Amino acid sequence: MTKATIVVGLDGSEAGARALAFAKQQAKGIGDCTIAICYVIEWSPFSFQTPEENEQRHKRREEELQMAHERVLDPAVDQARSEGFDVLAIVKHGDAADILDATAKAQKAIQIVVGRVGARGLKERVFGGVTGRLAASASVPITIIP
Repeated sequence: MTKATIVVGLDGSEAGARALAFAKQQAKGIGDCTIAICYVIEWSPFSFQTPEENEQRHKRREEELQMAHERVLDPAVDQARSEGFDVLAIVKHGDAADILDATAKAQKAIQIVVGRVGARGLKERVFGGVTGRLAASASVPITIIP
């Protein structure tokens, strides 16, 4: 039997923390399970930027990756590992719904777990949230945590 994987979308919000807690409960029940904690830095290749902004793009991306690790991902991964969980840490730039689904496919995950309302809150309510897009198009079952 192969090891199961659960992908968790983490964004630094309280709902994200509850999603990770739920994934840990699921992993305990499964037994041989990896939790792939995924933090997505929203980024669009279609945004319009000035030449000066393009020059700074690489530097900003590197700073965003470092900040994502320091503030959100590394503490969550360290905590989960200290509790005995097998954890994979992933940080990527792009559309969160697309990245979470692609990660689930790549890891052959059995489930994606996300919080209902993340750190982006109002923007998601206006433009449509990650959870709604995942519910409509995910390749594996998703669990949305209130």
